[in-house]
This record gives sequence, structure tokens and C-alpha cells, in this order.
Amino acid sequence: MIDDPTHPIHVALRTYALTLSFSVGPSLVTQLALPLITKRRVSSTQLRKFIRVLGREHSFVGFTAAITLAIGGGATIRHLLQTIDELPATDDSETVYSSLWRKARIRVPRLNEQKKTFLSYLVASIVGFLLLQSGRRRWRQIRRSKRLDGLNNDSSSSSSLDLTILLFVRAMDVLLQYGISGNQQFQQQEPANLLRDKGKVEKRKYLTSRIDALIFWACSARIMWCFFYEPQKLPRTYVKWIGKLANLDHRLLRTLNLIRDGSWSYLRGSPENRSLLMSYAQELGLAKGCGDPLSLPPYGGPTAKNVWHALGIKGRPDVGGLPCELVHGRVGQSFGLSSSCTANAFLRGLTAFVEAAALYLPVHVLPVLLTKPKHLLRPHHAFSTLMSVLRSASFLSTFIASYWYAVCLTRTTILARLLPWISHDFWDGPYGCILAGTLVCGNSIWIENGRRRGEMALYVLPRALRTLLPGSWISKNSKGLSLIERFASIVSLSILLTAAIHRPDTLRGLSRWTLAFIVNGPNTGFWKRRRQSPSIPPTPTIPDKNPDTNDTSMRSV
Repeated sequence: MIDDPTHPIHVALRTYALTLSFSVGPSLVTQLALPLITKRRVSSTQLRKFIRVLGREHSFVGFTAAITLAIGGGATIRHLLQTIDELPATDDSETVYSSLWRKARIRVPRLNEQKKTFLSYLVASIVGFLLLQSGRRRWRQIRRSKRLDGLNNDSSSSSSLDLTILLFVRAMDVLLQYGISGNQQFQQQEPANLLRDKGKVEKRKYLTSRIDALIFWACSARIMWCFFYEPQKLPRTYVKWIGKLANLDHRLLRTLNLIRDGSWSYLRGSPENRSLLMSYAQELGLAKGCGDPLSLPPYGGPTAKNVWHALGIKGRPDVGGLPCELVHGRVGQSFGLSSSCTANAFLRGLTAFVEAAALYLPVHVLPVLLTKPKHLLRPHHAFSTLMSVLRSASFLSTFIASYWYAVCLTRTTILARLLPWISHDFWDGPYGCILAGTLVCGNSIWIENGRRRGEMALYVLPRALRTLLPGSWISKNSKGLSLIERFASIVSLSILLTAAIHRPDTLRGLSRWTLAFIVNGPNTGFWKRRRQSPSIPPTPTIPDKNPDTNDTSMRSV
């Protein structure tokens, strides 16, 4: 029994190793890579920080121990229930424990295997997450007492909130996939029903693909809107990465927020921030008045034409607001195309395509290089991998280009021209060109294939949900909210583990590989394909010492 990879001991050991690598791995990589990059020795402060992280994770209330207890404990309870159910019903083998269990089973309704699995992990997860939250509260109190938080805005927030949202999103996706497919596991069907099942699979993929696209569109719109107006709700890495791709001057970002607050207006001016864009206009070689809200026309129409003539701006005769040269920045300036909205969108998309190709090349090549390196030597597979890289790069470049073009179509090319009586306080506000850009850019997800749509939708959904939570909920950290978070974490983890055992076809992406490795061992997924690859010698088998005992299952193979 101990050789069974699904035995609770094996499950607990794999869970412990995986969670420890997730929690300590980044700190360990930083400690090892820092001396190589900076050629400096690791400071004592950094070493103490790493030791503190290591000690926290090895404590009884650390993340590693809590998750191991939840998953390993649930596997143990499930194993005990299976063992008791398999006890023989003869009086000779009747024990005190089995007798008590049989008496209890008379009064308690019999449950199927799925419900037993869910309840087993539910009970263990309650204990695990109670320990986790108590440990996080204790660690937060220690940090406060030592004043290590400083001005961190998230110091009073729940430290396990991101984990809760991640588990909740993955669990909801499992329920969604279960609802689409029903009780049928298509990969286990008989060949006689292959044609019928193929149609069901295609229908399931079609529906899932459209739901994924809708989720990504909504999440990307929310994330992009928050980038402009509420960046504190996004991870810092997100804000930094989007800011690099957007290539937008910080003074323009600041002005957009002032327009939203009413502190910078084409109608009322901005006494305190009047010079914010005036200096930016001078740096771009434009007249100072191109950045002055009082000098710019608030409306379109004939009066705007005289203002643009005085400021030396061409190609914007009937539209008010900031000139496009100021919004586009230095993009296309060296080619004399700074005033062209089409050239601005094209050049930004082209730049994003080159950067995205360099980003996605290792993402698509490394998995093939690690699992099936010989495929890269075959022209067909190498071309397919290259097309996947170009497809992903095209998605990201279209995302950027479509955002900028939607902004220009709203505030300059179409809508502002058709409705000149609407002030540019609206067109340049949060519900004008910025909202139009956020609603358009997410449609580029259709360039990606169906599998990648699902992965990207599940990646952005937790970040988008995090931005929808009120700040008072996050900072308040009351007992009621803590109970809600605890309930969501426990139920979500139980759903995921139950699906990993009984319905692995409802899991997708990283969660499918991770949970398959935890509950079934390295006999699934990547490791199984590695052993089945013809480039790897087969594992030697030990011949049966008793030739008379033949395995019928092996004969069938």
C-alpha cells in the first residue's frame, strides 16, 4: 500500500515539497542570483530575511505546513473511509472499530465517492486554513511591533486574500466546466460512441472558448481602467509592465486623473496644475499654449479652427481638447508622423510586437525543449512553434494598437467630430476615450487559440476581482470578512481536490498539472509523457518469479 502513489503519505510529501518550493523558492533564487548579478556579497539583513522566511514556512502555522495538513489530512481521511468500507462483513473479522462504524452507517445515509472525497478534504481544510490565518495574523503583529511595514498600503489587508481569490476562481471554473460537460467524461468514452462524443467535445470547446473570451475582455477592461485611475489596486509589477508597453508620459497620466477629479478642466482651467502639460508641450517642440487648459478649445466647431491656427496645429480644425501631437508623445516624431493617429497606433503596435516576440519565444520554446527537444529539429513542428510565437505576439501588439486607435477615434477622428457640442472634459475623461479604449482592446484575445484564451482568462480574472473589492473591506480585516474568506478558501480547495480525483477533465492550465501531480504522483502529465517518449530508454521491469500467475490486464495490453 505504501508503494501506491495515491497513498496519503506520498500525497503529503509531494504537497510539502511543492508548497515549500512556491513559498521559499523565490527568496532562494534571489539569494543565489544576487551575488552573481551585482558581484556583491549577500548582506546580513538579506540573509536574516531569508532565514526568517524559511523559519516561518517551516513553522506549524506556516503556509507549507497548513496546506500540507489540508491536502494530506484530507487524503488520510478519505483513505480511512475507503479502508473501513472495504472491511469484510463476516463476524470473524468483526472488530470493535468496524462494529462501531457499521452501527453509525445505519443511521448516517450512505454517500457516494465524490461526496466522501469532498467532505474529507473539507474537514482537513478547515483545520489547515485556521492554522494558516492564525499564523498570518501572528506574523503581521510581529512585523508591526518591529515596524517593518513602513508606509506599505497593504499592511492591514489580509495576507491570504490573493490565495483565496485564486482558489475561488479556479473552483468556479471547475463548476463551470462541469456544468458545460455534465456527468460525461469524454476522454473515457467507448469507440462506438466516438462520433457522438466528438460532437459534444467540439460543442463544449466552442462554448468554453467564448466564455473565456468574454471573461478576458471584461477583466482586461477593468485592469486597464484601473491602470489609469486606480493603480494602487493592481500589483506593482502589473502597473510597471503596462506602463512600459503604454509608453505614456507621467504628466499625461497625472492630467487624466486631474480631469477625473475636476481639478483640470477645459472649461474652468486649472490654477494649481496649469503648467503641468505646458512644459511637456515645449519638450515636444510645440507651443506652450498646447498644454494650457485655458488656451485650448473645450468644444469643437468653427471656434476651434481659429485656436489651432494660432497655436500652429494642423489637421484638427473642428475638434477641441488636447492636440494629438501631445497625446502621441514622441512616437512617430522622427518620421514627421506625430500628428497621425493611424501611424501612432501602427508604430506602437509594431514596437509591442517586437517586445512580445522576445517575451513569448522562451514561453513557447522552453516547454518543447524540455519535453520533446527533437521536435524542434523537424520543420513542421519548428514552424508550428514559430507560428504560435507570432500569434501570441500579434495578440499583444493588437491589444496595444487597438487601445490607442480607439482613443483617437473617440476624441479626435469620429465621435468628437460628430458631437462637437460635448465638452472635451467628457471626451478626455474616464467615461470618454479611456473607457472606449478599455472596451476595445480586450477583443484581441480572439487572435489567440482556444487553449491560450482559457489560460489568459484564468490569469487575469483574480487580478480583476481583486480590484472590485472595496478598499474598506481589504483594510478593515474584520472578523466577518475573515470568516467569509475562510469559508471561500476551504470550499474552493475542497472542490479543486475533488475534481482532481474524480473529474480531472474539468481542471485547466496550471491547476490541472499541479493537482494531478499532488494527488496522483509523477505518473501523469509531463512526467508520464517523458517516460513514454521514444527518445528515453524504457524503465527495466522485474520479471515475475512465478510464471503461473499472469496478469490479465497485462495480457490485454
